[in-house]
Amino acid sequence: MFILTHTFAIVMGVFGLAQNVVNTSAGLIQGNLNIGVGDALANLQTMLDAMGIWELVGLWLETWVVSLCLEILTIVIFVIIFGRMIEIYLTVAIAPIPLATMANREWGQLGNNYLKSLFALAFQGFLIIVCVAIYAILVQTIPSGGSAHAAIWATAGYTVLLCFALFKTGSLAKSVFTAH
Repeated sequence: MFILTHTFAIVMGVFGLAQNVVNTSAGLIQGNLNIGVGDALANLQTMLDAMGIWELVGLWLETWVVSLCLEILTIVIFVIIFGRMIEIYLTVAIAPIPLATMANREWGQLGNNYLKSLFALAFQGFLIIVCVAIYAILVQTIPSGGSAHAAIWATAGYTVLLCFALFKTGSLAKSVFTAH
């Protein structure tokens, strides 16, 4: 009876703990993200002046394709993040059912598994922060490249890597907390 009457407090306690961890780790992405755009633009202008018309058309086509792919990847990233939010709401909404089974010897494992899944879901935000911090560090190195083609494809590659890492945060969090 105690667990059922305090279900919301238990769930909010788990998310409060995870929020504290996420807020503390948010300092990972704070720092100097100065990319040095002025130097990069001057170098880009010099490279573009040296190119012929067909090289410029090829670069434009390449930039257009990568830009389209990056727009699609941006949508995928938002779907992943908003999907996590919906998953949180659904998990919290059914909290009384699995927590009600915790006192039962035969069904108690259901409540324990729910708590493990709840911790995994809550700490998935920490893993997302780490992924974004790694992405920010990788993106800082892009303008130092010598070629516009390399910069375009490096941006696309790092964004694909971010999407893949965001997809894996859920399974990684579940494996850390042994939730299934």
